[in-house]
Amino acid sequence: MVNAARLRQLFKYAILLLMVYALLMNWGSMRIKAADVLQSLSTIPIHNGQPQMAALEAESALLMDEKTGAILFSKNAHKRLYPASTTKILTAIIALEKGNPNDMVTVGDEIQLMVAGESSAGLFEGERLSLKDLIAAMLLPSGNDAARTIARYVVSKEEGKTVSAAVSMEQFANLMNEKAQALGAEESHFVNPQGSHDPDHYTTAYDLAIIAKEARKNKLFRTLVSETEHQIDAGKLTQTVINRNKLLQPDSGFYYKGTSGIKTGFTDEAGYCVVASASRKSKDLIAVVLHSTATGVWNDAEILLQAGFDMN
Repeated sequence: MVNAARLRQLFKYAILLLMVYALLMNWGSMRIKAADVLQSLSTIPIHNGQPQMAALEAESALLMDEKTGAILFSKNAHKRLYPASTTKILTAIIALEKGNPNDMVTVGDEIQLMVAGESSAGLFEGERLSLKDLIAAMLLPSGNDAARTIARYVVSKEEGKTVSAAVSMEQFANLMNEKAQALGAEESHFVNPQGSHDPDHYTTAYDLAIIAKEARKNKLFRTLVSETEHQIDAGKLTQTVINRNKLLQPDSGFYYKGTSGIKTGFTDEAGYCVVASASRKSKDLIAVVLHSTATGVWNDAEILLQAGFDMN
């Protein structure tokens, strides 16, 4: 039986040969990504000497080294899928770039865009809270209401005047697509800030990893997504929101030591999704799991992260 170290060495040789062949054939117009090559070779994570990729329930998955951006393992990494609320990672990036975390924001009539059954942070029209708390309300309990209020705040701030709810959502989506393109997330298209299902709202595991890596450059973002709960101060009212990321919650049954974030997601069309980050010793990893099952999403994330930490 070929051991894990030997298997990885063989894959490296195969990648090198493919790249040399591409140069010889003058494939100048083609971009060869490491993830594509690994996927074409049916690369599988090795954990305790055993292949684990077959155990993944996700339709698409990817593991990235956060420090270098290297793709360590992948499964259908460039397949177009729906991101659900993992979308909110990009919304947070834009909010933190264009807004001030200490700005006080008033929830407006964009709250009326809420639909029955979607995730909510329980905000109400006229409530005033800081942008920092709004971002926490969006990321931890996955409040669609908070995402829309953030979008309207950002667009109105950019325009220098209050912009209507409907127009704000459209203009913020434009900002999202511009930012995604600038980051190199070229396989994505977004139409709303919260991740509600739309056929034209899609991404890939590869793009989400790029977006997550960028988000984690921001200290406040890292702090918020690592919290198990967050207290929102809205004047005389206080509210505690709970993080839905079970990898972070010690009593969830899916706790994974070293987890530091990032974002969960679910719709019927997207299935169960998570973008997870974890650190152990000198390794910082980002795992993306798309279209998995209710329990599989956590197991898939653990398989990916553990495989990464087990690598020499």
